[in-house]
Amino acid sequence: MTRLRLLLLALLLSAPAGVAHAQQPTFDLSVRNIMRGPELYGREPSQVRWTIDGQWIYFRWLEPGAAWNETLKPYRVSTRAGASPERITEAQADSAAAWFPIGMRSLDWNRRVVTVNGDLWLQQLDGRRMTVRRLTQTAAIESNARFSFDATAVYFIRDNNAWALDVRNGAFRQLTDIRSGTAPRGPETLRGQRGAVADQQRVLLEYVRDEIRADSIRRAERDSAAARTIPTVWIPQTERIGGLSLSPDGLNALLTTFTPATGMKGSDVPDYVTVDGYPRMIPGRTKVGDAQGSTKLSHLDLRTGKLTPLTLTPDSVSAGQVNVGAWSDDGRFVLLSVVTSDFKTRYLYSVSTTGSMTLLDALRDEAWVNGPCFNCTGWVANDRAYFVSEATGYAHLYAVNADGSNKQALTSGNWEVLDVELSPDQRNFRLTTSEPSPFTRQAYLMPINGGPRTRVTSGDGGHEVVYSPDGARYATVYSEANQPPELFLGTVGNANLQRVTTSTTEEFRRQAWIKPEIVMIPGEDGTPVPARIYRPQQMGAQPNGAGVIFVHGAGYLHNVHNWWSTYSREYMFHHLLASRGYTVLDIDYRGSAGYGRDWRTAIYRHMGGKDLDDHVSGSKYLTANFGINPERVGIYGGSYGGFITLMALFNKPEYFGAGAALRSVTDWAHYNHGYTGRILNLPQDDTTSYRRSSPIFFAEGLQDPLLIAHGMVDTNVQFQDVVQLAQRLIELGKEGWEMAVYPVENHGFVRPSSWTDEYRRILELFDRTIGPNGSKVQR
Repeated sequence: MTRLRLLLLALLLSAPAGVAHAQQPTFDLSVRNIMRGPELYGREPSQVRWTIDGQWIYFRWLEPGAAWNETLKPYRVSTRAGASPERITEAQADSAAAWFPIGMRSLDWNRRVVTVNGDLWLQQLDGRRMTVRRLTQTAAIESNARFSFDATAVYFIRDNNAWALDVRNGAFRQLTDIRSGTAPRGPETLRGQRGAVADQQRVLLEYVRDEIRADSIRRAERDSAAARTIPTVWIPQTERIGGLSLSPDGLNALLTTFTPATGMKGSDVPDYVTVDGYPRMIPGRTKVGDAQGSTKLSHLDLRTGKLTPLTLTPDSVSAGQVNVGAWSDDGRFVLLSVVTSDFKTRYLYSVSTTGSMTLLDALRDEAWVNGPCFNCTGWVANDRAYFVSEATGYAHLYAVNADGSNKQALTSGNWEVLDVELSPDQRNFRLTTSEPSPFTRQAYLMPINGGPRTRVTSGDGGHEVVYSPDGARYATVYSEANQPPELFLGTVGNANLQRVTTSTTEEFRRQAWIKPEIVMIPGEDGTPVPARIYRPQQMGAQPNGAGVIFVHGAGYLHNVHNWWSTYSREYMFHHLLASRGYTVLDIDYRGSAGYGRDWRTAIYRHMGGKDLDDHVSGSKYLTANFGINPERVGIYGGSYGGFITLMALFNKPEYFGAGAALRSVTDWAHYNHGYTGRILNLPQDDTTSYRRSSPIFFAEGLQDPLLIAHGMVDTNVQFQDVVQLAQRLIELGKEGWEMAVYPVENHGFVRPSSWTDEYRRILELFDRTIGPNGSKVQR
């Protein structure tokens, strides 16, 4: 071999792999690519269900790379080691649904009734073996199914009436006859001149006397026949049936009715891009403080048809939300939760079959009652209930007797119960909590009387657990900050997990995604404020002297944690920003979920107060720790995040240099009642709260470049908000702001082209203002 050939061979062997072979492509970290969203990082497995024998798990999912507008499809996987998911048809999924152990069990635990697509199925249990039989196949929807005490009949609701089905012979029996309107009246008693004429007719004519006698006989026969059938219950035509909860003895029920408000005015949303070329109006919601309907709850005696209204609140404040919970197994009590119309008190009652009410707990908050697991209630035993309350400032589990005695806190500490259910053997609570830290979500088992908790899950991310029928294993949808959700199988008592799905594309996996560090920012009031941070060095870049603060939406939402963010596109966008030298912060500001009652209600009567202060603290943090000039700090976010962005630029311009406000609330008096009324009270009663919380009143403070972006078919934060703000800015003669509108998008964008256009504009805004060559750089 010649020296030249040896040299060429040596060069070939020592060269990078890409010289000899096609180089592995790198991830395209561009706006257009990352705004494909789930086409890259995949779809989260959902609706996870075990079969009764524990041999199969069914779920909905899409394999990697499915198109952005593809709908989730049914899959199943065997629980044996090494099995792979297999796609099934919708018909197969419907058939399998009758085999899931998700319905109400009989008292002897040998039967279960489940509802599948509005029809009833009977599961007959024999150890781990089960047979299934369809009970109904109708066009109507059957719901709220449960067994009679002797398990010979199934009670259910159909068309707002209660029914019974004999599982031995299939016979149906209607238990209630609830109708809208006015009960028929008997013959009118005539008086005065008309009465005198009628008396004369009866005296003069035998025909008239015969007609009166025949009518009396017919009425008596009708009354006799009615006495042999179920009584008819009449509700006013102005009321709508909201729900019917039947007691396990089939003799009593709680009927919820709703009376719509009169005079309320909806705000319709115009849709301009339509199939036929003609604009259409989408019916819209009302605005906060407009007339509200009323809810009524009544006890119904099925034997007599007697309807007795219940007093839902012990004070002058009317009921707002009414939630009828579960009946105890022995059928003596049902749980009832009532939130007052001013949102400040929750009453929890036990209601007996006679309709008598016992107050179990009253939770009052000078701001508004809420919190994680707010409607988590049930029965530990026939006469002992459980519920979750923020009474200590954190959401914890309590138990109380049905007569209101022996109330007991089952958990405590500066952490929260996020979810709770009772194990089928009724020996343990299955909890999901933030006990290790606010930044993780883990599953625990705890005895029903409280005591030490046994951690079931491992890792530092977030779990959503579904236990096997025997409770020995579990399926979990688990994710970490840089790893999207996947389905895993685990065994209770064993930390190892078996991975079932791979949802991410190979393209997504080519990028080394950051697991953001969680830092604590000193708040304006001295309170540490949690934030995720993305540093340029983590992306192999040098800092460019600028920073960006992202503001999550919803207000009450948790985004600083160690599991996959719901803001997944923004997560990738922050990588792009960091790769271009920007230091990025993502803050769980006051009002966010995950940190207890005081954090949640810190924005009461002043949105844009302490929550805005936390973003000012973020700007100061960037200055103190990274030497970033406040004029080179950008801020952006959507919905509530857009609102904070506006408040930041209008009220605290000295701490920010540019902002992008997406789908923003500009005037809280135009938002909905349920959300806004809790936090700011009503605009006609608390003008101060609305005046100091609405950005449009502070628009004269705009000094820095602003991008406003909004979908024109937004039925949540309606397009009207930014239209009015634009007019205000025009009238103020403001310059340096721009607006991008998206004609076919609702509140949450869906089309990748819309996402791309919006985030291209955000990136361009930051590059030309706070970026290294931007207008905010001191020359």
